[in-house]
Amino acid sequence: MKPIAIFHEHPDWFRPLFAALERRGLPYARVAAERHSFDPSETESPYSLVFNRASPSAHTRGHLGSIFHTGAWLAHLERLGVPVVNGSYVYSLEISKSRQLDLLSVAGARFPASRVINAPELALLAARELRFPLIVKGNIGGSGAGITRFDSLASLETVVARGRLELGVDGTALVQELVPLRDGCIQRVELLGGKILYAIRVFPDDSFNLCPADVCRTTGGTELTRGACALDAPKNGMRVEAFTPSPEIAATAERITAHARLDVGGIEYLVDDRDGATLFYDVNALSNFVADPVRVVGFDPFERLVSYLAARASQRKDHT
Repeated sequence: MKPIAIFHEHPDWFRPLFAALERRGLPYARVAAERHSFDPSETESPYSLVFNRASPSAHTRGHLGSIFHTGAWLAHLERLGVPVVNGSYVYSLEISKSRQLDLLSVAGARFPASRVINAPELALLAARELRFPLIVKGNIGGSGAGITRFDSLASLETVVARGRLELGVDGTALVQELVPLRDGCIQRVELLGGKILYAIRVFPDDSFNLCPADVCRTTGGTELTRGACALDAPKNGMRVEAFTPSPEIAATAERITAHARLDVGGIEYLVDDRDGATLFYDVNALSNFVADPVRVVGFDPFERLVSYLAARASQRKDHT
């Protein structure tokens, strides 16, 4: 079998995946998203399957080019008929928070009140239609990058007047209500192959920078602080617990996944403490799974992920 390509940019996040592939003895190749080229005239690929793990927060590590290059390569692979796990369509959602909100609407899922803007002064108009506290977050983001909290219109006006409101790498941002968390937690449903793999509740020490690694925080707005990430939360004292979502939540998560064409990823939601509304806020294609999973959820999700990748790669082989 041709090797499975793991297309990734972050140096640390995927070590458990590599270890699981090696335990299984599956041939795989680590393909660096931040230094990659391809020939658009080629007619076949050296890979049996490509697993897209490119990160929307790559620009915080000096790898902005990988964000936009990735979409082009995924489209090329799909033209060649190479199976791609989390392909070009879901990747286009991964790098656009505004598109995620549109998708949630299509899937019939509510989300926090939001406005999409492309000029800093428009944040002031949006803020007059929303409730404080607010966050302004870049359309392209991840790992808590590019999120700023405002507790009053006056504080937002000051930042805009000083020309310090950042809209992100594509000049587009969301102005969104920062919703108070009922029971102090967020919920994340992890899915694989369109079906629920597990679900967890995470109890952050603040509800501000919620990101694709369940809950993260940035230092100076540039890099992930590992000690505040739910990937490592069970090791660092942050409370994380498994739970079984209601049939309604499970159905909504699976419906969102189907609309997003999401092969593996997490759907995150919260309950608004003001009125009890369930609000979805993230469709996350860059799933890193919770730390210490056997203790938290009772099994190793990486083993099931590798089984899924092997099955997809074998299907490709069977049809060639």
